[in-house]
Amino acid sequence: MAARRRCGTITSMCGRFEISALDQILATFDAEETVELGPPRYNVAPSQQVPIVRQDEGRRTITPARWGLIPYWAEDASIGNRLINARSETVQRKPAFRDSFARRRCLIPASGFYEWQKSGARKRPFHIGMKDGSLFAFDGLWSAWTSPGGTTVESCAIITTAANDLLKDVHDRVPVILPREAYGQWLAPAERSAHSKLLVPFDGSLMRRHEVSSLVNAPRSDSPDCIVPIDQLPSTSASAAPLLLPWAT
Repeated sequence: MAARRRCGTITSMCGRFEISALDQILATFDAEETVELGPPRYNVAPSQQVPIVRQDEGRRTITPARWGLIPYWAEDASIGNRLINARSETVQRKPAFRDSFARRRCLIPASGFYEWQKSGARKRPFHIGMKDGSLFAFDGLWSAWTSPGGTTVESCAIITTAANDLLKDVHDRVPVILPREAYGQWLAPAERSAHSKLLVPFDGSLMRRHEVSSLVNAPRSDSPDCIVPIDQLPSTSASAAPLLLPWAT
């Protein structure tokens, strides 16, 4: 029965992000430290574990989740490789996401994210973040899937929307970023219409962007050099990675 469901496969819009300001998480999200956060990450890629913030019985907790949502009805985990993003325009209708949108919303902390701009035959990576360097949150969804062997896997997806004025010349889709005052509304149970109103582009005047090197194209590259402006890196570092991978298109 599950095999006949349409999974709502989408084209990737946000394929990499940074979560390095780990010391800010507890204060930013008013959450309890319930999991070891690990080292700073500068190039998080799909299928990797990321921290998510969710509401559990009136308190906010931080939980690890695999990036790439696996619907509870899936036959195997591989479907999650295609479900790293959910479009804001269809998230309430797609079978892969609608149950999570109604019942399992989360915040996905980030210090920055990457988008690629087409430039002839090349794609130029840009790092995007807040002007003040602060931690922020993507609108996220999570799901719990149990394998045939009885193992439970929790996973997540980032909701995307149309690009704001700062980024529309780089990519036409970007993650939905929530203003801090809306965190409680997104996590709390409410009518769907209340959550739908939050699925809008973030104020570009509060953000900044800069081009970075092709280091970010390779998942094995996970160092502070990934976020350094390209004109501030030695030429050997700037060209050390292979061509752009498919999920960042």
